[in-house]
Amino acid sequence: VQLQASGGGLVQAGGSLRLSCAASGISISIYTMRWYRQAPGKQRELVATITRGSVINSADSVKGRFTISRDNAKNTVDLQMNSLKPEDTAVYYCYAYGIINRDNYWGQGTQVTVSS
Repeated sequence: VQLQASGGGLVQAGGSLRLSCAASGISISIYTMRWYRQAPGKQRELVATITRGSVINSADSVKGRFTISRDNAKNTVDLQMNSLKPEDTAVYYCYAYGIINRDNYWGQGTQVTVSS
């Protein structure tokens, strides 16, 4: 099983990035998908969740700016990030949680750096 995250990079404050997580070895249609992030010296935090039924929850810090979406046909989950702030700088990880099989998988992370 592999979750390949991509789309990170360096962007100025106020800019946008779109992260994508491509899964192989599993069908994400039966998984709750999440994006987490971890800034230097800080704990990993949950950014956004999308359930199998496409119910979405987002952290208060990103509400109105970040949008999580899934494409089960393409086996991908995306995170559209708008109005980026320097405090959004972190490594972003995708995560799959299987309610049926109780299995879970982490992606390798992609760096997002927002300059002021």
